[in-house]
Amino acid sequence: MAPDPRRSPARTGDDTAAAGHTVHRLADNEPVNAPLDPLDPVGALAALLTPEGRALLDEVRDTDPADELAVATRLRREHPARLVSAALGQARLRQRAAAKLGAEDARRMFFTPNGVEQSTRASVAAHRAARLAELGVSSLADLCCGIGGDAIALARAGIRVLAVDRDPVTAAAARANAEALGLADLIEVREADVTDVDTAPYDAVFVDPARRGGRGRIFDPEAYSPPLSWAVETALSAPHAALKIAPGVPHEAVPPQAEAEWISDGGDVKEAVLWFGTEPGLVRATLLPGPHSLRGRGLPNPRVRPLGRYVYEPDGAVIRAHLVAEVAADLDGGLLDDTIAYVTGDELRPTPYATAYEITDRLPFNAKKLKALLREREVGTLTVKKRGSAVEPEELRRKVLPKPHGRNAATVFLTRVAGAPTMLLGQPA
Repeated sequence: MAPDPRRSPARTGDDTAAAGHTVHRLADNEPVNAPLDPLDPVGALAALLTPEGRALLDEVRDTDPADELAVATRLRREHPARLVSAALGQARLRQRAAAKLGAEDARRMFFTPNGVEQSTRASVAAHRAARLAELGVSSLADLCCGIGGDAIALARAGIRVLAVDRDPVTAAAARANAEALGLADLIEVREADVTDVDTAPYDAVFVDPARRGGRGRIFDPEAYSPPLSWAVETALSAPHAALKIAPGVPHEAVPPQAEAEWISDGGDVKEAVLWFGTEPGLVRATLLPGPHSLRGRGLPNPRVRPLGRYVYEPDGAVIRAHLVAEVAADLDGGLLDDTIAYVTGDELRPTPYATAYEITDRLPFNAKKLKALLREREVGTLTVKKRGSAVEPEELRRKVLPKPHGRNAATVFLTRVAGAPTMLLGQPA
């Protein structure tokens, strides 16, 4: 047979190029750490579930990314190249997932790249599952289940789950995860279009629509897959329901039948949830760990008042939920500016919903004056926070602390006070 002109000599099945030089390369030229074979991802996942695949996963579990090439070269002498690539890729995904799901679960679970990126943080999933269990839910249809993170939390809360996803490899991963964590008796995984699923036999529905497309994040709720309107209609047909949505959803998009909850974990806003069958019209902010839950009371906007001794920075979930007024009222404080979510007060009052800072200096915005003040205070570590300012924190830090060496730390707020650009210097109270 004539040689294929599309193949260079160095890409033939042997290790010798046309010129006679030895070519050192990995067998089959497979990617070192492909998470799953793009041509047959379901087959690749099935291979990882075999005794050989599981043993290989155990062997590469703690592989440092810098060592992957050497490890792959060694293992491909005894195992199929594609299986080695899949195992190394899965090990990398498990390492990434540990921050979200905990190392104990992540090291036993199976992931896709999208599954790691889009899965719910374990603490958030556990909070939601606990709320559903408190509502008396014993069975639930988890629509758009992904790799099964929420289904796992629900099952651990004693809830029987039907987990549905239309993507074959994602559904296969969810099924493998239920089995790996000993929850297969409580989690039934079904590969199907969620719009074809009859949810009537279940006490509750949970929907996590896809909010990413080919061009990144999707901000229009009607562009979710499935659309928010379909999810709401499905939720209204069930005794209880929870819909996971982006935390930046406009408040006017929240249906009147729903309770809206914004959730943060460790100070980072993670998601918003629309609850049905609870308290229609309620808005709340929930902070994890805790949980600490701030309920909206329908308060008017806080008053603007002069700078006090303390400035409070509300948690991001509080801000997203539009509950700064509730925090200000509880602190007997007011706003520095009617467009900025910083609360100020004269007394230090502990609250889980805001971080307090004691303010030592107030200056009009001037980098040279700030640099001189920091030198005088022997500040070597500077935290820069901003709201209502166009200045980039890193740029300012480089200007005012070009060679940090002081023994003290400080926080500077770049903001507006009664409309005027202002710098506030202080430290956590």
